[in-house]
Amino acid sequence: MLAFVIRRVFQSLIVLLVVGLVAFSLFRFVGDPVENMLGQERTQQDIDRLRTQLGLDQPFPVQYWRFLKNAAEGNFGVSYRQGRPVTDLLIERAPATLELAFVSGVFALVGGIALGIYTAIRKSGWLAQFVMTASLIGVSLPTFLIGILLIWIFAVELGWLPSFGRGETVAIGWWTTGFLTASGLKALILPSITLGLYQMTLIMRLVRSEMLEVLRQDYIRFARARGLSERAVNFGHALKNTLVPVITVTGLQLGSIIAFAIITETVFQWPGVGLLFINAVQFVDIPVMAAYLMLISFMFVAINLIVDLLYVAIDPRLRVDRAAAAK
Repeated sequence: MLAFVIRRVFQSLIVLLVVGLVAFSLFRFVGDPVENMLGQERTQQDIDRLRTQLGLDQPFPVQYWRFLKNAAEGNFGVSYRQGRPVTDLLIERAPATLELAFVSGVFALVGGIALGIYTAIRKSGWLAQFVMTASLIGVSLPTFLIGILLIWIFAVELGWLPSFGRGETVAIGWWTTGFLTASGLKALILPSITLGLYQMTLIMRLVRSEMLEVLRQDYIRFARARGLSERAVNFGHALKNTLVPVITVTGLQLGSIIAFAIITETVFQWPGVGLLFINAVQFVDIPVMAAYLMLISFMFVAINLIVDLLYVAIDPRLRVDRAAAAK
């Protein structure tokens, strides 16, 4: 098990290095930040001086090595647009994104598993058929369109919920949270539904498909023949075996919530790191863009690592196979 963890951590580091290299290479074609930072009356001397100050006059390998070295120390440089350390900007914006991702993830996970189990057990019921039909909306419609529809219905027409912003927040040390205020909780509803609806419908359909397959197995028939109740069969035997293949896809979907947050934050003007990245792209703020992509990559890699460990912990067959391979 220890060798497996070490190998996966090493692979994760390689992935982060490759992602950083690809992202840093693509930023060279986004635009020239010097053009945005200097005014119309700039001279060539001003351009050369600013390039030297930012280190943009150095070869690409030197720039990339300096970026990796500073990133390992937690230093992502200074924002070209705001003139502040990128780390400080991420710390300010991270609570908003993480809270939105947390609420969306809980909504997607709990709602997806619960509805998937229900539609599998009551597959012939009218309510289950209605849920499966309605789930096509979450799978088919793009995220930004779902957000616009929710804003139009609940903010414009009904006036029940705010259409943008994070609401009132409370500072707890460096962390700012909207969980402790009524306006903060109301502001979370529409963005979290928008962000988590696609993942919820995908998890629901996956759980339903896997559970229907498990319920057709011979050991389920044997459990019923022994006189076990439907509750014991469905939740004590079928559900556990259903979740084994679901864990991998679910983990990836929960990780993609962070990536999809960039669209939701733009629609709802949510003050998170996704909106910070959009503004950075418009201004060619390379330090902010690089730090954001490295942060997203780290979260994906960490989630994949956790999913792999959970997969081994839940499925005893994998532990046996790995033990046999080690011998």
